[in-house]
Amino acid sequence: MIHGWKDYNMKKTVVVIGIGEIGGVFARGILKTGHPVYPVTRGIELSDAVKDVPDPEAVIIAVGEKDIHNILGGMPRPWQDRIVLVQNELLPRDWRMHNIDDPTVISVWFEKKKGRDAKVIIPSPVFGPHADLVQTALRSIDISCHVLPNPDELLFELVLKNVYILTVNIAGLKVGGTVGELWENHRALANDVAGDIMDIQFRLCEKDLDRLRLIDGMVNAFNGDLDHKCLGRSAPARLQRAICQADEFGFETKTLRAIYKHREQASV
Repeated sequence: MIHGWKDYNMKKTVVVIGIGEIGGVFARGILKTGHPVYPVTRGIELSDAVKDVPDPEAVIIAVGEKDIHNILGGMPRPWQDRIVLVQNELLPRDWRMHNIDDPTVISVWFEKKKGRDAKVIIPSPVFGPHADLVQTALRSIDISCHVLPNPDELLFELVLKNVYILTVNIAGLKVGGTVGELWENHRALANDVAGDIMDIQFRLCEKDLDRLRLIDGMVNAFNGDLDHKCLGRSAPARLQRAICQADEFGFETKTLRAIYKHREQASV
């Protein structure tokens, strides 16, 4: 007897929305745990996919940051309590605005380039109802992951990742190089950029966090891969977005604005 998709495995299917490099890593790990994977690519409507998989174990959303709100805004109701988020620049406000109260969220600290194995910088923290599933899946493919004890620690980890990404990208617009070189040769700049970013992040999450602990966490991530390049393709957009947020809150953010002005003058 030939079994259909829904009868294929005793374990529930895991939906993966976005099968790029990062989505592919999660799909491979999930398959190794014995769960079937239902991939949702750009050509597949969520309204059609939910008909095939109305009761998944989890729904991993692995699209880029710019697409996350469109996906969450169109999330089928049966999937809304199964969501796993993996994006950068996430904060609780991003899912709460879509009436999603309790997703599983992982701060991804590994990178995956085309044709290369995933490279771990530091262990990736995860929190939420499906945290154990995510941890098991990633560990099955030798990617370090640990489960956080509470939502406060998740918030800290999300802000930490944002501080790291925005600091290295925005400072990189001025000095280029690697994170090791940034900290060794331009530490004052890195601290000043991080300070401006923390001001913005604290307002976005409506809570002040431990600045020294965030800097220590950022440096720990630097040490995880000292040769990591500061400048990424998204760096100009991240600077622009940070400036817009600073304007919204009435923040001076001298260092961010100086880098923005430096870029404008260099382009003339």
